[in-house]
Amino acid sequence: MAVFVLDKQKQPLMPCSEKRARLLLERGRAVVHKRYPFCIRLKDRVGGETQPLRLGLDPGSKTTGLALMRESDGEQRHVLCLFDLVHRGFQIKKALAQRAAFRRRRRSKNLRYRAPRFDNRKRKAGWLPPSLQHRVDTVMAWVERLSRLAPITGISQELVRFDTQKLENPEISGVEYQQGTLLGYEVREYLLEKWGRECAYCGTAETALEIEHVVPRSRGGSNRVSNLTLSCHACNQAKDSLPLADFFARDKGLKKRFKANGLLADARLERVQRELKRPLRDASAVNATRWALFTALNATGLPVAVGTGGRTKYNRQRLDIPKTHALDAACVGVFETLHDWAVPTLAIQCTGRGSYQRTRLTKHGFPRGHLMHQKQVHGFQTGDMVRAVVPTGKKAGTHTGRVAVRKTGSFNIQTDQGAVQGISHRHCTLIQRGDGYGYYVTPTIHQPTKGEAGQAVA
Repeated sequence: MAVFVLDKQKQPLMPCSEKRARLLLERGRAVVHKRYPFCIRLKDRVGGETQPLRLGLDPGSKTTGLALMRESDGEQRHVLCLFDLVHRGFQIKKALAQRAAFRRRRRSKNLRYRAPRFDNRKRKAGWLPPSLQHRVDTVMAWVERLSRLAPITGISQELVRFDTQKLENPEISGVEYQQGTLLGYEVREYLLEKWGRECAYCGTAETALEIEHVVPRSRGGSNRVSNLTLSCHACNQAKDSLPLADFFARDKGLKKRFKANGLLADARLERVQRELKRPLRDASAVNATRWALFTALNATGLPVAVGTGGRTKYNRQRLDIPKTHALDAACVGVFETLHDWAVPTLAIQCTGRGSYQRTRLTKHGFPRGHLMHQKQVHGFQTGDMVRAVVPTGKKAGTHTGRVAVRKTGSFNIQTDQGAVQGISHRHCTLIQRGDGYGYYVTPTIHQPTKGEAGQAVA
């Protein structure tokens, strides 16, 4: 992963390699400006030549991928940094629903006959629910942050749209949406994402998948997406017109494939029945925020290029690149070649900056405990990134992560491997003050060599 570089006046320069950044720090020519993402500031340089940098965005309901790339001739892209921005829209929605319930309880406690007030509630044009507005605001916050760390000259956004009417009613008329080149393509892409790109029945991956009717057409099943799934050819042929429960109970070949894939028949049947009832909230969230994000990106003054989900998938398959949110962001738009994409991904978890609420409540809204009023304990506060070096005991070792402070001075640290509890403040060293995000690095994805790629093609 490349290291961001600022000059003496905190103006962004071209990112450098980790080795060069290490040498600059060892020789005293630079100091650490920020830990996450890692950025250094030069002490003896002002200004410098820069190259075109493009920021790719793959907006999602739960996770948004970001990729910073160097462009050459408009056709060659070199990946410098990859990011996965994990949103917290569900937590916001849950907190607002709980707050509304508590407010209704307080109002109806002694004002049972109070008339409802709905006429004085007005929303401005373009209003989005807070859980959706959070997605737009968080993405824009990181676009602005990265623009201060690197000389970004352009933005590419995947302006994807899920046709929910088509998902619910494949028999839609109207010249079949003019029967373009993407006729039927969005439904298949939706099913691939929904079922994890594996056979819904036996869990077999890395094979050709076919669209399958869970309730057969001969038994009154429809073409609605709620009745569609993906299966391998063997399961599709074996199921034929059998009901789902009978197919899982009778087919011997399916049981052999269960054993080969380490699956249980009952658990797999329950998963299929559960997934069939999954709502379309994620597709609706992307549809609701895509134009708001596009408008906000245009307001930055940088040229914004948009691409479709079909183009992104075409680029990814053409270059034999694995599917992740960050790599999808790197594949947005029109280009020829993508270099150096096998770099670690920095996962950014939206955590918020805490809460003003100092009283813990039961599910009915009654107090059950109180939190401390001071924000800092021994110079640390919840959300700070710390490194704890524990010399002895059961928790001996080095633990790096986001800290949760306690008044007693015994802290909890959320690391990549999980939470470590009961770490004394004397062992902790501050790395970076809390900024509302948690950080951890995901492993590097293996990039196949030419020989491996040739074998895969063969």
